[in-house]
Amino acid sequence: MYMQMIMKRPVVIGCCLWITGYMLALYTELQWLSLMTSALLLAALIVIYALRLPGRQPLCALLLVGVAYGYFQWTDQRNVSALLPLAQQQTLDGSEVTLLGRFSSPVTVDGDRASFTMEAGSIRFPSAEAFPLGGESVQVSLRLLQQEQQAVASGWRRGDAITLHGTLRSPSPARNFGGFDYRRYLRLHHTHWLLSAKGVDQAQVEPAAARLSVVQLLRWNDELRGALSSRMDLIFPAPQAGFMKSMLIGQTDDLDPERFQQFSELGLTHILAISGLNIAVFLGVCIWIMRRLRLAKETYLLICIWLLPFYILLTGASPSIVRAGLMSIIALYAARRGLFKDVLHIMAIVAWIMLLWDPYFLLDVSFQLSFLVTLGLIVGVQRVNDLLVPWLSSAIIRNTTSITLVSQMVSFPVSIYYFNQFSLLSWLANAILVPIISMIVFPAGLLALVLGMIYIPAGKSIGLLISWLNEVIFWMTDKLQHLQQFKLLWPSPSLPWIAFYYAFLILIYGLCMRLSQQAGGEPPIILVSVKGKKKVNLSKWLVCATGAFLLLLWMGYSPERFNRSGLVQFIDVGQGDAILIRTPYGRHILVDGGGTLTFRNPGEAWKIRKDPYEVGQKMLVPLLKKRGVHQLDLVVLTHEDADHSGGLQAVIAQMPVKQFLFNGTLKPGASIEKLFDTLLTRKVPLLPANISNWIQIDPLTRLQVLYPLEKDNRLIEIVKEQNAQSVVFLLEMQGTRWLFTGDMEKESEAVVVDYLKEHPSLIDQEQHNHKVDVLKIAHHGSKTSTTPGWLDFWKPSWAVISVGAMNSYGHPAPDVLSRLEENKVQVLRTDQMGEVQLEVRKEGIHSRIKIMDE
Repeated sequence: MYMQMIMKRPVVIGCCLWITGYMLALYTELQWLSLMTSALLLAALIVIYALRLPGRQPLCALLLVGVAYGYFQWTDQRNVSALLPLAQQQTLDGSEVTLLGRFSSPVTVDGDRASFTMEAGSIRFPSAEAFPLGGESVQVSLRLLQQEQQAVASGWRRGDAITLHGTLRSPSPARNFGGFDYRRYLRLHHTHWLLSAKGVDQAQVEPAAARLSVVQLLRWNDELRGALSSRMDLIFPAPQAGFMKSMLIGQTDDLDPERFQQFSELGLTHILAISGLNIAVFLGVCIWIMRRLRLAKETYLLICIWLLPFYILLTGASPSIVRAGLMSIIALYAARRGLFKDVLHIMAIVAWIMLLWDPYFLLDVSFQLSFLVTLGLIVGVQRVNDLLVPWLSSAIIRNTTSITLVSQMVSFPVSIYYFNQFSLLSWLANAILVPIISMIVFPAGLLALVLGMIYIPAGKSIGLLISWLNEVIFWMTDKLQHLQQFKLLWPSPSLPWIAFYYAFLILIYGLCMRLSQQAGGEPPIILVSVKGKKKVNLSKWLVCATGAFLLLLWMGYSPERFNRSGLVQFIDVGQGDAILIRTPYGRHILVDGGGTLTFRNPGEAWKIRKDPYEVGQKMLVPLLKKRGVHQLDLVVLTHEDADHSGGLQAVIAQMPVKQFLFNGTLKPGASIEKLFDTLLTRKVPLLPANISNWIQIDPLTRLQVLYPLEKDNRLIEIVKEQNAQSVVFLLEMQGTRWLFTGDMEKESEAVVVDYLKEHPSLIDQEQHNHKVDVLKIAHHGSKTSTTPGWLDFWKPSWAVISVGAMNSYGHPAPDVLSRLEENKVQVLRTDQMGEVQLEVRKEGIHSRIKIMDE
């Protein structure tokens, strides 16, 4: 039955085969399969299908996969910079250049930075002729030096000609395993270079001539979006304007990052993304108005078809809104012409169009979620609805339950792959809030915006009513988010795991359908005939399939459950420390959290950005989640300088922490006070560090604090200079020894060495056995630490230096590197190698580094 249903949809099958070809091209490479070869395969496919040769269906399917493979590979091979020939001859990264071109995007001004995309026609290097770029896309970051320059940069428009002097750089790849790869992200948007400049004086801008063109239409669209944004600032209260902008016109610049994080944790981000819901409401309002004007059906359908492209542009043209808009255009055209109205066919046609336009859409999370959820709703909702009939009599409750259940189950693997979290309250939040927002907040917001464009007080009156309802929504999301026990953190699953997930889901659904069909008059255990020869117990098969599905989830939730190797991960957080330790029995210890150093002089508040880059929020927390860290058994803050403590605020706020070890002092400052307030609010035990006996972490891991030496924990001392107060501890794991030193200085090193010489049994029952396998070099390799006596005492085999690339402090110091070389210590550095991982196996320590030039 299912095969017959599928075979009746050749467009759907073709789209699936096309995606299969793309997927194969992503993970393999066949050099002989060029565009010409793909064209020949396509011609062969057409001939074979037209001649209706025997066995043509599997052969045509194979040929179509080959055509898609070749098309994707051809597109990917063409996605290279015009500067590639020059880059192969000399190093261009860091060159001072002059770019000539035009703005290809609106200019975004945030604090002291203006960013935009430039369509570069040519580039000029010092003492060289201009080199043509042919309109290559370049991402520009312009540092604003004075507040007045914000207005200048804001006045630049898409299409304006620009000559810009700056520094050319290659985008940075991922510096950590599984981290965000900015180079890959820009390449998927056909961008290969960054240009950084300081001050608007480096740019000479000439306004574009006013003539009808695609660029002019896009300029008008930018101006309209800007006008709507400004009007919404007047209509809605300040705290809610960003929320309404995101929902109504897809503009997220003013959306509160904490609010977005809250919606993300509850699985409600689709509310903030323009998609099919917005299209449905927009069309509903337009059709309702035109019906009241007594327009003919053919007329208002045609008008809606022409309005939709402008609405797609107006709302930002994200993949989700493009998908919904194109599906609606095709459906409206089919309705007007009385043609087929198979939604699956329409969805497949739209997917095919988008993937032909840009094959990289396949890798876009918005594209994936939009089509997956839409496919699930089309195929599954009515069928699940039928299964729920015996259990839920109310049609409204049944429909809401079906939509929520299907969308959650279908989107689950993709959501945890990209966002690494799932709230058990997500279904409840969606079931309650989505109807309220879709049927009340969004239509009322659209009405308020339309009225506000005509008469502001009318829009504000409706905006005020909406704000009251939004406050209720925000109150509910606040309450649900604070129920941390319902939030699950998932590591990113593998592609085979995702495939098995969907296979089991389809199998369980099929068995449920068969059982439901046999329910009338059959006993509880249903026996059905297979080929008239033997009986199969469907109930037992359902139990087995469900059990296997739950086992799959259990394995996916903690794939390292039975891994008995230890792992120490020196995460590259730039100029700072962040070390994640996974013990052989799955305990997790985080040592420091990195941090972003900011320097502001009085009167420079204008430089503050709405959503500044923060190591903990943007890098550390996503990495911890991606690696399957469900909770941190111990967080060690060696000292309270910003490059060690700054990222911990986001960690403490978003992840369960069992204990917090610190140096027993307090450094005055708002950020540290906020950190400890969060710890106290979350009732995390605070442990002031002092020299102690061994602390058992798991059967194969123990820890001992070696510094500070003080044992009186009753008083918390105020200390501004924190380096000398760093927590120093020794870790023994699976027979290996590790020494972590924070930013300790040579005076502290001497104190520790003297004390251990007086108490040799403290770290080992065998006297004079001080050797460690791995030493974390103190203070990023500064000359104020790592003395000859320190190295001679510990005799490390490995040394790891956490240090920022191109830092302004000169770290690591040449003297320190020379001493390490003299002692024949193998050195690993995060500035040169990216993240450093050291795995403890039975046969010893094995290194894994994220080489930056790979």
